[in-house]
Amino acid sequence: MSGGGKNANMSCSLLCFLLSFSAMLAHAGAEVHFHEFIVQATPMKRLCRTHNIITVNGRYPGPTLAVRNGDTLVVNVVNRAKYNVTLHWHGVRQMRTAWADGPEFVTQCPIRPGGSYRYRFRIEEQEGTMWWHAHSSWLRATVHGALIVYPKRGSSYPFPHPNTEFPVILGTNSLLSLLDIYAYAWMQMISCLTGEWWNEDPVQVIRRATRSGAAPNISDAFTINGQPGDFYKCSSKDTTILPVAVGETNLLRFINAALNQELFISLAGHTMTVVAADAAYTKPFATSVLMLGPGQTTDVLITTNQPAGRYYVAARAYASAQGGPFDTTTTTAILEYSNSGGGQAFPPAFPVLPAFNDTLAATTFAAGMRSPRPVKLPGPVDHHLFFTVGLGLLSCPPNRFCAGPNGTRLAASMNNVSFQLPTRLSMLQGYHLGVPGVFTTDFPAVPPVRFDYTGSNISQALWQPERGTKVYPLKYGSVVQIVLQGTGILAGEEHPMHLHGYHFYVLATGFGNFDPRRDAARFNLVDPPFRNTVGVPVNGWAVIRFVADNPGVWLVHCHLDVHITWGLAMAFLVENGVGALQSLEPPPPDLPLC
Repeated sequence: MSGGGKNANMSCSLLCFLLSFSAMLAHAGAEVHFHEFIVQATPMKRLCRTHNIITVNGRYPGPTLAVRNGDTLVVNVVNRAKYNVTLHWHGVRQMRTAWADGPEFVTQCPIRPGGSYRYRFRIEEQEGTMWWHAHSSWLRATVHGALIVYPKRGSSYPFPHPNTEFPVILGTNSLLSLLDIYAYAWMQMISCLTGEWWNEDPVQVIRRATRSGAAPNISDAFTINGQPGDFYKCSSKDTTILPVAVGETNLLRFINAALNQELFISLAGHTMTVVAADAAYTKPFATSVLMLGPGQTTDVLITTNQPAGRYYVAARAYASAQGGPFDTTTTTAILEYSNSGGGQAFPPAFPVLPAFNDTLAATTFAAGMRSPRPVKLPGPVDHHLFFTVGLGLLSCPPNRFCAGPNGTRLAASMNNVSFQLPTRLSMLQGYHLGVPGVFTTDFPAVPPVRFDYTGSNISQALWQPERGTKVYPLKYGSVVQIVLQGTGILAGEEHPMHLHGYHFYVLATGFGNFDPRRDAARFNLVDPPFRNTVGVPVNGWAVIRFVADNPGVWLVHCHLDVHITWGLAMAFLVENGVGALQSLEPPPPDLPLC
């Protein structure tokens, strides 16, 4: 049992425990790590103001969890906040344990105030940088943390061991569990997340926007490890410091935990070598700038071969939607050499960051991603799907004031279906129990109407989507290929699309309307990258492929939270296969009730 978990709630009966974990414990060398997460309101001061935010264990960001490939996590979540909450373990495959995936009303009903739920799952053949976050309303803004999966005992990274590791959470602070202090005592561990900060309760921000139908307020700051940095009011003394020594190789784990903003990230004076993304190793490549969409992670190696001093790590927006409002501020941390003497006499060196709308820089970075060696792609393809992703408008209900364009309500959709969450039962419970009416199985495989998807004169008859809770059913073991096609309705924008419960190969991306005769020749069928979140380029497309080998209901959505709020989502229903090892496990006894 790992450190930090001795106080976890162990009220589950011994029989329940043995039934849940006997198979998991059979794996030699694997461990079970117990943690307790208390979700609660905590006063935090940023930008000269103090207000209550929702945290885990009183920390912003929450605890970093560290395990090894093959280990099991048991996290008892106790909700002492005033809002419903669920937790999602972003990037974890959740093989046969969809009950632990976390999206509200998709795989579970929310944990009500005063309630609790114990998430139980095993990390199976995965390693690298993942993270966890709330999947209810906009609680993700402050309820999130890193999840680091190290190689199995006796294994190692497929690159030279770093002297120091920095999990850099764009948007949070983090400390690693005692596992890593004991197992990696020769390394220094710090998380590095970027995120967004509002000078008010983010849940109230989106509730106000939802009532009016307008876009929500943009954030007041970005953060690195929970701190805005030197360029914001009342923030310099708390700027995140990343201490290093001369002549070392350092591993920086970047996580974009921002709610609604893709981010450019750069480090002054140092070249970054990308070695992993979304908890999958990549063919190493050098770069001076990273671009991460919300939900994405990227691991880089740096060598501290510069003159002793202080160097800024800086992040600011990549804003792909023309004319759309966004946070124009810049967050910073400081890479500080141990023999620099604090360097207070001179300001840190500042990196070169791309312009806010530099789509070429964003796509050039994404194009560098490759699997480290040739892969065996799944095939032949059983389902060729074509999903449009984009924005739209809904008519204002009678006798209501709506603050969207021309008195409408802002919306988003996939294949002209604007996703609605159920409220009386989760979709997975509805499927497992055979309860009708929770969802329908008629999500379209192609758009109901073909049009010039990225054109500038799209008929307004196509702007209003249908609302519904629809899934696309898949047989166990099916091979699925999806063209994700962005649209120019209202405004073209890059969409970071996340598939729960799966990783997928990104075969290609491009601009304009996807043309199978022209663009199939561009597919990388040799070493495509393996991701769980892909950026669909602004006014462009992406093609992904995966095997439906994990039964359950799995959400597909844009990881810009304002877009999923507006309905840019759908779900796959993957049916059970043959036998227990291809079937969804029974629901846990403490699954929250609706």
